[in-house]
Amino acid sequence: MERNLRLTIEYQGTRYHGWQFQPNGISIQEKIEEVLERLTGKRPKVIGAGRTDAGVHAEGQVAHFKTRSPMDCKALQRGMNALLPDDIVVLNVEEAEGDFHALFSEKGKTYRYMILNRSYPSAFERHRCWHISCRLDLDAMREAVRPLIGRHDFSAFQASDCCARNPVREIGRIEILEEDGWISIMVSANGFLKYMVRNIVGTLVEVGRGKMVPVDVQRILDSRDRTQAGPTAPAQGLFLVFVDYG
Repeated sequence: MERNLRLTIEYQGTRYHGWQFQPNGISIQEKIEEVLERLTGKRPKVIGAGRTDAGVHAEGQVAHFKTRSPMDCKALQRGMNALLPDDIVVLNVEEAEGDFHALFSEKGKTYRYMILNRSYPSAFERHRCWHISCRLDLDAMREAVRPLIGRHDFSAFQASDCCARNPVREIGRIEILEEDGWISIMVSANGFLKYMVRNIVGTLVEVGRGKMVPVDVQRILDSRDRTQAGPTAPAQGLFLVFVDYG
């Protein structure tokens, strides 16, 4: 009997070319499929909730795959973690409904972007944050997020090669927190365009640096023109935190 198994996975994306299989580099999906083939005897197609880019991390990526293996979920989790590299960890394996789909069943996602805002970098966290040495104006950045909340056409914040048919997304929350020089920007939405979070963060940082003012964000959003927004924030500061299935 075929089973539908749901995985919850965390990984540090530094060494990988993103989640999805790539012909020119190693992906998270590829590593997981290789390990499952060793454990179950047949290579499954593992489908993830999101295509995190090269260098992007995840604390709660969700994936599913179909298998006829009778292996117990806990045994499968232990086996996967024994065989996977140390920068990929399976947090949970569970039986899912037959129609559960990691991508199509999701209702939204939450990402976190980390900035280290101090004069000197971190030797330990350099692959997990964007180091910005000049002091950012957080009050201005918090004011700048207001036009982005709600349902909008986010064409101005998508990658130039984004192939999404519809650029309309609904952001439910953007929260900017700071503690001891660490700035976290949390973004929750019903979906994201390619580079959308990183382009929003890059624009907010331009506001924080004083190169833009908060009212510019509304103008950028209305323009639907990617060239009007700020630069794309580096990949290493981005984390997929949570996938919402309602």
